[in-house]
Amino acid sequence: MKGNEITVFYKWTAKPGKLDELKAMYQEVFQAMQDNEPDSLKMECYYADEENAILVHDLFKDGNALGFHLMGTAAQHFPQLLEIATPGPFFFAGDVPEELKQAAIGMQMGAEFGGHAFGFDRRGV
Repeated sequence: MKGNEITVFYKWTAKPGKLDELKAMYQEVFQAMQDNEPDSLKMECYYADEENAILVHDLFKDGNALGFHLMGTAAQHFPQLLEIATPGPFFFAGDVPEELKQAAIGMQMGAEFGGHAFGFDRRGV
């Protein structure tokens, strides 16, 4: 993990019959992040069809980038997502500012937080 980057791993479990709708909604989220969030460094989505869910990995430059995402793209899509899926858990790794922690906790999405301890990255990025 570099500098003040924040990694978020999370899961959305689709309500019965809503997995295709959830996948389509996350295509919109992906496009919005790619087009409008230059400090969102990475977004990967994985389909867990057997669990009727999607798993997502986001990487943000810093707390400001995470806040921009939560107040923008996330806030715009969250109400529709709640209609078709159940959120959580959400794991935030890195130096998440206290106000963003409280906002995530308030969203009742099973937010958990951890600071970076150690690791390595052989990609050299």
